[in-house]
Amino acid sequence: MDYEARYKEYQQAIEGYLNGLFTRDVAYGKLYEAMRYAILGGGKRIRPVLTLEFARLGGIDWHLALPFACALELVHNYSLIHDDLPCMDDDDLRRGKPTCHKAFGETLAVLAGDALQPEAFRLILDAPMLSADTRLEALRVLVRACGADGMVGGQVLDTVYDVSDAEGLTQLNRLKTGMMISGAVELGCVAAKMNAGMRSQALTYADGIGRAFQIRDDMLDVMGDAAVFGKPIGSDREEGKVTFVDVLGLDGCAREVERCTEAAKSAVANWSDHMFLWELADRMVGRTK
Repeated sequence: MDYEARYKEYQQAIEGYLNGLFTRDVAYGKLYEAMRYAILGGGKRIRPVLTLEFARLGGIDWHLALPFACALELVHNYSLIHDDLPCMDDDDLRRGKPTCHKAFGETLAVLAGDALQPEAFRLILDAPMLSADTRLEALRVLVRACGADGMVGGQVLDTVYDVSDAEGLTQLNRLKTGMMISGAVELGCVAAKMNAGMRSQALTYADGIGRAFQIRDDMLDVMGDAAVFGKPIGSDREEGKVTFVDVLGLDGCAREVERCTEAAKSAVANWSDHMFLWELADRMVGRTK
């Protein structure tokens, strides 16, 4: 199966799974509406796709890993809801649509984000056909990726501290963005009970594409097309944030993205079935949104 067909198959499975969530008729239906607005608002689904691909490469039916993949996607979308709030980045658009707080108000947006996080843990705990030990390890992976020493720690560095050099930005980006990408990859490894050697190589791959992803994001905030990017261009500069573009320049960023991408590809080069991972890494280099 070629890259496009496999990616589409993963995306369709992810969208179908997410579309089945939070559909009951409840007295607090507006909460479900806001949660579904966030998780069904589009996006490339790169993180859950990575989970499913690494589960497949680990030798299991990748459909079994859908609860793990979508659990991480719930956490990712909760973080986007909160990231867009007036007390954070104060953004009006996300993926070309009004942000959750613009569509539902700040109170409901905060609560929708609050609800998505524990619901993610429930998806893992209730995952069928996977052992209790596997589900417990998956919980540890997700908590580590999104907690105080992961995504939230990175968000604190981004919003509370004045990070202004390459070393600080590398740490910020690894926590805020990279940990969730590594978590997505590791969840697939956990679902498949992948051996320690391959799991280490998988995480090296994740670290490389995670670094490349965020640097490319910094570049797009300067040179992207708002209609394609799905959110305003130049928002980081308006907020006074220092990014890799400020530290390395656009040409330096492009070189660093290439370096990180090649490091990622090298990590899995000896895998017999690595072409999907290579193609995904290459496409992230040139992405426009």
